[in-house]
Amino acid sequence: MKYGLIGEKLGHSFSKDIHKLISDYDYQLKELTPEDFDKFIIDKDFLGVNVTIPYKKRVIELLDFVDEKALSIGAVNTVVNKNGKLYGYNTDYYGMQKLIENTGISVCGKNVAILGTGGTSHTATAVVKDLGAKTIYKVSREEKQGCIDYSQLYKLSEKINVIINTTPVGMYPNVKGKVIDLKGFNNLNGVIDAIYNPLRTQLVIDAQRKGVPAQGGLYMLVAQAVKASEYFCQTSYSEDLLDKIYKKIYLEKCNLVLTGMPSCGKTTVGGILAEKLNLEVIDTDKLIEQNSGKKVSDIFAEMGEKIFREMESKTIESISSLSGKIIATGGGAVLKDSNVDDLKRNGKIIFIDRPLEDLTPTSDRPLALNRSEIEKRYNERYDIYKRTCDNFIKADCLPEIVANKIIGELL
Repeated sequence: MKYGLIGEKLGHSFSKDIHKLISDYDYQLKELTPEDFDKFIIDKDFLGVNVTIPYKKRVIELLDFVDEKALSIGAVNTVVNKNGKLYGYNTDYYGMQKLIENTGISVCGKNVAILGTGGTSHTATAVVKDLGAKTIYKVSREEKQGCIDYSQLYKLSEKINVIINTTPVGMYPNVKGKVIDLKGFNNLNGVIDAIYNPLRTQLVIDAQRKGVPAQGGLYMLVAQAVKASEYFCQTSYSEDLLDKIYKKIYLEKCNLVLTGMPSCGKTTVGGILAEKLNLEVIDTDKLIEQNSGKKVSDIFAEMGEKIFREMESKTIESISSLSGKIIATGGGAVLKDSNVDDLKRNGKIIFIDRPLEDLTPTSDRPLALNRSEIEKRYNERYDIYKRTCDNFIKADCLPEIVANKIIGELL
C-alpha cells in the first residue's frame, strides 16, 4: 500500500471514495491491530497515509518530524514518507475549521462544550480556541483534570452555546446512540458532530428539530482529505475542489426520501428520478407487501392500522442505513418521530406538495378511499409534512417536471 487509511476498524469509512475524486493515486483501507500498527509505521513501506482511531496519538512517537500545529494538538492524522523520513501533520484541524464555517456557526465569544477526550477532541479544542471561544468545556464520562463529566455539563446546559461531539457515540452501526440529551440546552447556537456515517447522527437530528444549526462530519472528512492529499502530492488544489467533492460524495451517500399525501405522485416521481439519476428506488408500501405477503389494504382490513404502522416502522428502520437510494414512503410514514429520524439519518426528506384538488381517491389506499377522507388526511398531515421535510416541491405539474425540480434543488 502506497497511499491509504490505517486504523483499527474501517468498515464505516468513506475515505477511499473521496481520495479517488481528489487525484489518481491508489488509496487503500488497511485495518491494523496495535501490534501491527507499530510495525507498519516502522517499516515505512508507504508514501502517505491517513491515521484514524485509535492511533492519532500513538503514531507521534514513531515519527521523525511532527508539524508544530499537530504537536501542540497532540494528534497526527496524516503521515508522509519523504525519502525514508516520516513527517506528521494534523489536517483534521483544517477540516474542523471548514466544517464550522460551512455550518454557519460562530464560536467567537461563545461557551463551547466539546464531548470526548481523544485526538479529535484536542483538534476541536485548538480550533475553537483559535476562533475566539469564550469558554471551552471538555467533557468526559468521568471528571478528571481539565474535564468535567456529563452530570456537570447538564448543570451548565443554559450557558452552553455550541456543542461539538468528538466521541464515536452514534456512529455506524450503532446509529441510534446519542451521547447527550439536548433537553435543557436552550441557548444553543450550533451543534457539530465529527461523525460522518450516518450523515446525520441522532444528536444532529435532535438539534435540527430544536431549530439549531447542526451538521455531521462529512464536510470535515472531505476537507481534511483534500488537505492531506496536498501533503501527499506536494501540491495545492483549487479552492472550489472541496465543495465539488463534498457535493458529489453527499449525493452518492444520501437517500432521497419522498413524502406526501396518498396519490401525490411519490412512486411515479421516484421512478422517474431513479431513471434520471441511475439509482434504485425503494417503495416502503411495496416492501411491506413483499415481506408480509399481503396487500396494504388487506393488512388494514384484517389487522388494523396499528399493526400496519408497526410493520411500516420496522421496514423504515431496516432500510435506514442504506445509502444512495430513492425511498418512496407511505402517506402516514412521517406521523411517527422515530420514522422521521430513521429516514433523515442517511436521507434528505422531500415533501411532494400536490394541491388538495389534484389528489385522487382510490380503493387501494385505506385512508384515502373517498374525497372526504382525503380532505381529512390532508388537513391532519399537511403541517407535519412541512415540518418534517428538508425541502418541499410544489407538485402542481406533470411528474416529469416535479422530478426535474427535485434534481434542480439537489444540483
